[in-house]
Amino acid sequence: MNFTEIFIRKPVLASVVSLFIFLLGLRSITELNVRQYPRLDNAVITVSTVYVGADSDLVQGFITTPLEQEIATADGIDYMVSTSVQGLSTINAYVRFDYDPYQVLTQVVAKVNKLRSDLPDESEDSSVEMQQGETTAAMYLSFSSNILANNQITDYLVRVVQPKLATIGGVQRARLLGDSTFAMRIWLKPKEMAALEVTPEDVANALRDNNILSAVGATKGTRVAMEIRADTDIARKIDFRQLVVRANGDQLVRLGDVSEIDLGAESYDSSVTFNGQSATFIAIEVAPNANSLEVIKEVRDKLEGEIFPQLPEGMLGEIPYDSTEYIEDSIEEVIKTIVEAVLIVIVVIYLFLGSLRSVLIPAIAIPLSLVGALFLMLLMGFSINLLTLLSMVLAIGIVVDDAIIVLENVHRHIEEGLSPQEAAIVGARELAWPIVAMTTTLIAVYIPIGFLGGLTGTLFIEFAFSLAGAVLLSGVVALTLSPMMASKILKPRDGGGTRLEVWLERQFGRLQKGFENRLHNTLDERRVILIFGLIVLGSCYFLFITSPQELEPTEDRGLVLTISTADAYATLDYVEQYTGELNDIAERYSEVENIFLLNGSGTFSSGVNNATAGFVLGPWEKRDKDTEQMQELISKDVQQIAGLKVAVVVPPSLPTAGGRLPVEFVIGATVPMENLASFADEIMSRALASRKFIFLDSDLKIDKPKVVIEIDRDKAATMGIEMVNLSRDLGAMLSGAFINRFSLDNRSYKVIPQVERIDRLTAEQLGQYYIRARNGNLVPFNTLVSLRKTVEPQQLKRFQQLNAVTISGVPRPGVTLGEALSILDSAATEVLPQEYSVDYAGQSRQFKTEGTDLVVTFFFALVVIYLVLAAQFESWRDPLIMLVTVPMSVCGAMIFVSLGLTTLNIYTQVGLVTLIGVISKHGILIVEFANKLQLGGMDKRTAIEEATSIRLRPVLMTTASLVLAMVPLLVASGPGGGARFAMGLVVATGMTIGTLFTLFVVPAMYLYLGRDYRVMGAAISAKE
Repeated sequence: MNFTEIFIRKPVLASVVSLFIFLLGLRSITELNVRQYPRLDNAVITVSTVYVGADSDLVQGFITTPLEQEIATADGIDYMVSTSVQGLSTINAYVRFDYDPYQVLTQVVAKVNKLRSDLPDESEDSSVEMQQGETTAAMYLSFSSNILANNQITDYLVRVVQPKLATIGGVQRARLLGDSTFAMRIWLKPKEMAALEVTPEDVANALRDNNILSAVGATKGTRVAMEIRADTDIARKIDFRQLVVRANGDQLVRLGDVSEIDLGAESYDSSVTFNGQSATFIAIEVAPNANSLEVIKEVRDKLEGEIFPQLPEGMLGEIPYDSTEYIEDSIEEVIKTIVEAVLIVIVVIYLFLGSLRSVLIPAIAIPLSLVGALFLMLLMGFSINLLTLLSMVLAIGIVVDDAIIVLENVHRHIEEGLSPQEAAIVGARELAWPIVAMTTTLIAVYIPIGFLGGLTGTLFIEFAFSLAGAVLLSGVVALTLSPMMASKILKPRDGGGTRLEVWLERQFGRLQKGFENRLHNTLDERRVILIFGLIVLGSCYFLFITSPQELEPTEDRGLVLTISTADAYATLDYVEQYTGELNDIAERYSEVENIFLLNGSGTFSSGVNNATAGFVLGPWEKRDKDTEQMQELISKDVQQIAGLKVAVVVPPSLPTAGGRLPVEFVIGATVPMENLASFADEIMSRALASRKFIFLDSDLKIDKPKVVIEIDRDKAATMGIEMVNLSRDLGAMLSGAFINRFSLDNRSYKVIPQVERIDRLTAEQLGQYYIRARNGNLVPFNTLVSLRKTVEPQQLKRFQQLNAVTISGVPRPGVTLGEALSILDSAATEVLPQEYSVDYAGQSRQFKTEGTDLVVTFFFALVVIYLVLAAQFESWRDPLIMLVTVPMSVCGAMIFVSLGLTTLNIYTQVGLVTLIGVISKHGILIVEFANKLQLGGMDKRTAIEEATSIRLRPVLMTTASLVLAMVPLLVASGPGGGARFAMGLVVATGMTIGTLFTLFVVPAMYLYLGRDYRVMGAAISAKE
C-alpha cells in the first residue's frame, strides 16, 4: 500500500490532516502583521551641523569635509551625499539594505563624536538622526487658528499634542513642519546704538553676563535643609528691556534703549498652509516594524477622542493626508481579486468537467492551500501585505493544478470502467511522483530570490516564499485529501451523466482526436519546429532589450506633489507670492480634495527659495481622472507661474531613498564646481532636446548673490581693532545666532540678537554699523571695509566625497525611467571627459542595480530547476525537454511587454521567474507519462503522441484556470492596479502562448533528445 492509498482507505485521517492545516492557518490570521509592504530597513542617517553665519565654503571646508571623511569609514553605507549651505552642513548616509541600520548608526555617532574637538568652536554640536521606511510620512496633521499666532500654536503642539502622539506604540516620530518656536528676539537699532555708543559686542556680553542659570545648591541645618535658587536669569520682556548694557557716567543705557524686544520665533524662513490658510503641520512617521494600519488607527482614535476636542478655542485640527487609506483600499482590492479568481477557477473547472461533484475537490483544495499558507508565513516571520496577497492571487491558479490533475486522471480511469475507489488508487499512484516533481520544481524556482539583496530581495522574498508555501501545501492536499474525495464523490460510469457532461465528453473527444492528427502531422516536420524554436529562443534577447524598462509601474496613490524652486535671491515673501497660485490651480479641479503647501522646503535643498505642495485627490471611486492624468494637467498649469520653476511628480509606490523625483543622475569629479556646471548644462540641453522630459533641472546653480567684505587690516591695526572683535560684531548684527536661553513656563528658549530687517536690506547698510576702537571711540564699519559683489553656488554638493552635480527630472507620461536614463547616459558619454564619473541616486540607483540582479536571478532559477528535475528523473536529458517551453512562454510574455502594454519592471520580472515553474509543469506531465508508456512497450514516437493527447485535457484545464484567474488582475484599476496588471499580463500571456508551444514543441524535442527505452532495453539484453 503506497502513500496515497493510505489516505484513500482512511478518509478520516485525510480529513484530519487537512483540518489541521486549515485551523493552523485560521489561527495565524490574527497573529500576522498587516502592512503595505514587507518590512524594509531602508534607512538614511543624517548628520546636521549648524554654524550660524558661516558661508558655504567655510562650512564645507571646516565641517563637511572632515565629517564625511570620517563617516565614510563606517561599514554598511551604500552611498553618501553632503550639502553645504550658509550656516549648515548636512550629510546623508544611505544604509545598505543588507545591514542593520542601528549598527551603522552606532558607528556614525561614534565617528561624529570623535571629531567634535576638531570642528570650529562657534559651530553647534552635530545632530545625528536616522529615518527608516517611507520618505513620505504616513499621516499629516494640520493645526490652524484665526486667533493664536503661529508661535503660540507651535508651543501648544510641542507641550501637549506632540508628546501624546509620540508615545503611541509604533509611532517612530511626530515631526513638526512649518513650526515657529518661541524665541526672545532682540531687534537691534544701529542708529540708537551709535548715538548711545553701544556696540553689538556690548549687547552680547550683557546678555551673556546677566542672563545665566545658577545652580547654587542648598542649605543644610541640623534638622532642616532648604534649596536655594539665585535669580540670575531673566525671562520676561520687561526684564530684558531693563537690562543694563553700558554705563555712560551716571547714565545707564538699557537694552530697551537700543533695541526692540519681542517674544517672536527662532526663524522666519518657512511657512505652511492648508487649503490656503496658514497652519502648522505634524508629520506622523511609523516605525518600520509596526503595523501602519493599526498605528494610524490608534492615532485617529487619540485625535478624535482626546486631542481635537481639547484644542484651545479658535484652534482647528484637520487631517490633510492619510496614506493608510491607500493601503486599506489596495488590500481590499487584492482580497476582492482573490475572491473573483477563486470563483473564476471553479467555473472553469465546472465547464471542463460538467459536474458539480467534480468541482468540489479543487474548490476545497484552493482555500485549504491558501489559508494553510498563512501558518507558514507566520513561521517565517512574514506579514500580510500587498505582495503576499498578490502571491495568493497567483497561487489560486497554481495550487488548483495539482487537484485538477488528480481529479482529471481519476475521472479518466472511471470513464475507462474502474470503480471510483479503484480509479482513485490507480490515478493517484500514477501521479504521485509527477505531483512531487511539480511541487518541488515550483518551490525550487523561487529559491534564487532568497539570494537577492537590495529592494527587490527584501520585497519579493515574502512574495516568493509565501507562494512556495501555498504550492507545498497544495501538493500535500493533492496527495492526501483530493484522491480520497475523488473516491467518495465521483460517480461510477453507468453510461449516464448529465447532458452537459455527455456533451463535454463528446467535444473533448473530438478535440483530442483532432489534436492527435495535427500532432502526428506536425511531428513529421519536426525540423521546422526545431528551427522555429531556435528563432523564438533568439528573439527573447531582442524583445528584452527593446522592451521599455522602469523600476515599478505608476500607481494611483491619490497624491500629486509639486517641487518648486525660485531664484537664488528670493525671500520667503517672494516665494509665498507665487506658490499662492498653486491654491488657485487646486480649486480648478473637482478631483483635488485638499492642498497643503510647505514654503522653505523642497527636494534640492531646504533653502528659503524652495517649496513643496501636495495635491490630495479625492477617493478613487469618486473621480474620473487618475494621478497620471492629474499630473499632466497640473504640469501645464504650473508652467504659467512666472516666478517659479516647478516639477510635478507622482510619488513612488515603493519605498525609495533619495529625492522625490524619479530621475537622479549624478556627475562627479574633483574639478571645481564651475567646471561641473558647464557639462551639466550641456547634458541637460541634449536631454531636453529629446522631448522625453517634462521637467529637468540640476542642483548646481551658480547664481546666488554674495558680498565679500574686504577689510583694510592695516587701518584696523592702527585703530586697535582686532579681527575677532570685528567678526563678533558683524555676527551679532547679521547672523541671527543665539547667545543663550531663557525660561518660559519651565521650558528653555533661545535669546537671539539681530539687526532689524529694515536695517539689513542691502549690504551698503553696513555703513550704519559701528565698532569700538582701542581709544574707546566708535568707528563706522565703512571706514575699514569695502564691499565686493560676486556670485556663488546656491549650495555645495558632494556625492561619495567628490564634487558633484545631480540632474533631477521627471519623464513625460509614457516615457519609462530606463529610457530617460539611457538618454542621459548617452549624452554623458558624448560630453564628459574621462576624469568625470557618472552615478545614480534614489529611484534611478535602485533601477540600475535591481534590474541586473533580477536578470541574473532568472538564469539562476533556470539552473536550479534543471538540477532539481535532473535529480528527480535521474536524467540530464529529460529536464531539457521539460524546460524547452520556458523560452517559448517568456517570448510570449515579452511580445506584449515590448508592444508597450506594460513595462519591464520588478513585478513583470518576478512574473517571468514564476513562468519558469508553472510552464514546466506541462513538460513534466507529458515527459513522465511518455517514459512510462515506453516502459509499457510502446515505441518512442507513439508514446509521446499518446502521452500528449491523454494529458491534453489536464494541460488545458490547468492553463485555463491560471490564465482566467489572472483576469481580475488584467482589469485591475485603482489602488495597486499597476502592479497587479503588470504581473497578471506577463503570467497570462506567457502561460497561454507557452502552452500552445508545449503541446507541439515538447513532443518534437522528445523525439530529438528523449531516451528510447526499447533501444536501451535491447542494448542491455545484448550485453547479457
